[in-house]
Amino acid sequence: MKTYLHRLETLLPPHVAPQSAIAQQFGAWSGDAATARLIRHVFKKSGIETRHSVLPDFTALNRAELFSVDAQGRVIEPSTQARNRCFARHAGPMAVELARRLVDGRAGFFPTDVTHIITVSCTGFVNPGPDYRIVTELGLPSTVQRYNLGFMGCYAALPALRMAQQFCLARPDAVVLVVCLELCSLHMQMKSTPDSILGNALFADGAAAALVSALPPADDCPALALDGFNSAIVEEGVRDMAWEIGDNGFNLVLSSYVPDVIAVNVDRIVGGLLAAHGLEVSEVPLWAVHPGGKAILDKVEKSLGLEPWQLRPSREVLRECGNMSSVTILFVLERMLLEHGLEPSTVAALAFGPGLTVESGQFEIVPARRPVIPKALELESLELVP
Repeated sequence: MKTYLHRLETLLPPHVAPQSAIAQQFGAWSGDAATARLIRHVFKKSGIETRHSVLPDFTALNRAELFSVDAQGRVIEPSTQARNRCFARHAGPMAVELARRLVDGRAGFFPTDVTHIITVSCTGFVNPGPDYRIVTELGLPSTVQRYNLGFMGCYAALPALRMAQQFCLARPDAVVLVVCLELCSLHMQMKSTPDSILGNALFADGAAAALVSALPPADDCPALALDGFNSAIVEEGVRDMAWEIGDNGFNLVLSSYVPDVIAVNVDRIVGGLLAAHGLEVSEVPLWAVHPGGKAILDKVEKSLGLEPWQLRPSREVLRECGNMSSVTILFVLERMLLEHGLEPSTVAALAFGPGLTVESGQFEIVPARRPVIPKALELESLELVP
C-alpha cells in the first residue's frame, strides 16, 4: 500500500532582517573589534541573505520582546523559562494557521478527517501544546491521536514522516498532520565562542506542516509517494554536534568539522537508502538536502557528484530563510514540488542532526492529473471577459 504526502504548507514569522544587519548588531554587542570582524566574516560566508524571527529583538531593540540591553549597552540574557514562555506564545498560533491551510478542502481533506497529529520541535516545550490547540481551535475530533517528537534536531521531520507512514500502513483510513515548529532565534546567546558565533550566523525561525494519508491524491495537487526511509549514525561526529538545555537558553555544540564528517560518510549512507530500491546516485535526479550551512551543501554536492542545479532548492531556502532546524527540509520539498510537480521523478532527501545522525528518505513525485490554473491567471482571464 502506498502512502502519500498530499500537501505541504510553510510559514515564516513577520520579522525579517538582512544577514548583514544581524551581523552588524551582534558585532556591536560583542564589545570587541576583533570579535566583531570575526562575526561579520562568519555571517558573510554562511550563504544566507535574510532570516526570519518571531522577535524584532536583533535589529530593533526599541521593540524587543525577549532580549534587552543595560545602560552600558550589554545584552541581558533571558532565562530559559523566559525563552520557553516566548515559544509558547508564538508556537500555538503558527501551528493552528498551518493546520487550517492543510484541511481547508483544497486537497480533499477537512478537519473531521484528521486521525493523528505529530508535532516536532527542538526549540520549546509546552503542554497543552500546539497539538491541543489544533484540535480545539479547528474543531478536530477529540479522539485524534497526538504525538510529539521532541529535541531530535534538524533531522526530525523525516522520522516524523516515517511515523506518519507507519500510522497509515496500520490504519488505511488514517489522515496524519505533521507539524514542525522551530523558533531557533529564542536561543541565540551573546557569547564569543566559535560554536555560538556559528550558531548565531545560521539559525532562524519557521514552521511547516505536511498532510500524509494512504488515500489517493487529488487530481489537481502534485503529491509525494513515501517509498522508504533510512537511519544512520556517524559515531565519529558525536562530539561535533549536540544540543542541551542550559540555564540561559539551549546550548549548542556545532563544530566546523561537521561538513567534513558528513562528506566522508554520505556516499555510504545514501547507498544504503537507494540500494533497497535498486537505485544508484546517478539515477536520482532530485535531491532535497537539509541546508545546515553552505559548507554542508558544498561537501554533499562534491561527495555525491551532483550537478549544481540538483541542490538549487536547498541553496535557495538557505539563502532566503537560513537554517530553520527540522522545518527546513519541508521548505526544500515544497519548493521542489512547485518546480518539478508536473512530471514523475525520484527524490532523495537527507537531513543531519546531533549524534551525528543522518536521516534519509526516498520519494516519488506524483504529478497532478489535471492542470492547475494559477490564481493570478484566473483573475487575468476574468478581466478579459467583456
